[in-house]
Amino acid sequence: MTELLIRKDRRAGRMTFNRPQALNALSHEMARTIHRTLDEWRDDDGVELVIIDAEGDRAFCAGGDIAAVYASGKAGDHALGKRFFFDEYRMNAAIADYPKPIVAFMQGFVMGGGVGVGGHASHRIVGDTTRVAMPESGIGLIPDVGGSWLLSRAPGRIGEYLMMTADRMGPGDAIHAGFADTYLPEAKWPALIDKLAESGEVSAISGRTPPAAPLADADLSAFGAATVAGIEKRLAEQGQDDILKTMRRNSPLSMAAGLRLVREARADRQIQDSLAREYRFTNRATEHSDFIEGVRAQIIDKDRRPNWTADASPQAVDAMLAPLGDEELHFDREEALQ
Repeated sequence: MTELLIRKDRRAGRMTFNRPQALNALSHEMARTIHRTLDEWRDDDGVELVIIDAEGDRAFCAGGDIAAVYASGKAGDHALGKRFFFDEYRMNAAIADYPKPIVAFMQGFVMGGGVGVGGHASHRIVGDTTRVAMPESGIGLIPDVGGSWLLSRAPGRIGEYLMMTADRMGPGDAIHAGFADTYLPEAKWPALIDKLAESGEVSAISGRTPPAAPLADADLSAFGAATVAGIEKRLAEQGQDDILKTMRRNSPLSMAAGLRLVREARADRQIQDSLAREYRFTNRATEHSDFIEGVRAQIIDKDRRPNWTADASPQAVDAMLAPLGDEELHFDREEALQ
């Protein structure tokens, strides 16, 4: 089965995730194919806009397919993980900066790597089943794929809250937090896709009033504290025991580094700055963080009992986010997408 269906449909370029049995998890080859195809369509006058959707009802894309990254890292080979994240982030930037409209139809689970595809599209459509989340802290990673960029632009302290809790946003919250633009019941999506392909015009997009956004009224003031410990202290004082319980299941290093990433991204002027900072962590993740243990506990063995051992001190965060020298992420179009 082809993991990613690529074709032209009248005036539209079409990409469809086609791994419904795997919740359309994004593989390394899928990430590279998306980037290559966007590059080919960039100067193709027959493609006036791009439509990205997915097969199956359960997920647009529930995250990156990181089993191979885990296996190679566990065996002491860290090159595969570095290349996967390098190629994925370059693809994320290509979507964000694409000169033609990209319309993403995001049903079901939209998490991690799925946010990195749909969340950076110019026109992001959600429906009643949509559940958006950045759950990386639970596997010993950080909000990557440009997640720190999106989280940093959410109103108030929603970004910190989502990073530390992996809370799932419905369509209303996704729009309020800046992860989506338009709400439309999923039964209406096929007709809209047909209109977009026929007209090549995003003016065909017409949404409905979105459902309520509970996060708009939530008291997230505790997440304004300077450190993870400070946030936990405020939550305890407020009696927010459920949130504290959720946070304490996550990697302390991931939350500390994620907090810094989200806050530093608020000063970024382009998504590439946020992606490059994220890559400093993920470049080192299989060797120096809780990532291997987190993937083991949540995805491989599924015992949901990770043994977090990575140092979470400010000095450890400094080391994980230090510049990479010759290995820094870059976005040169001239580099061949092999």
